[in-house]
Amino acid sequence: QAQLVESGGGLVQPGGSLRLSCAASGFAFTISVMSWYRQAPGKERELVAGISSSGGSTNYADSVKGRFTISRDNAKKTVYLQMNSLKPEDTAVYYCSARRAGVVSWGQGTQVTVSS
Repeated sequence: QAQLVESGGGLVQPGGSLRLSCAASGFAFTISVMSWYRQAPGKERELVAGISSSGGSTNYADSVKGRFTISRDNAKKTVYLQMNSLKPEDTAVYYCSARRAGVVSWGQGTQVTVSS
């Protein structure tokens, strides 16, 4: 019954910003490691950012470090990805994932397109 529902994707111009949200339900969100992945056409899925269960530790792909920020609100069972200074190469389907008890769950994905 684990469910991850992403929102916030869309079309944005280079240099713009978007904030993705992932609402979780049906599992122990507060003890889950949460991550954002993305997959661009012709490329394999890659890790964008991750955050520990408490929110005290984060990690980012080198390509987004300094531009993207992952955060979580355990009371709201929601993880966010703030994306600033967007580039065309950020265009991809972005997926929310949760890892707990050796099980990985995935959201449906949300399209982010960065184009003039």
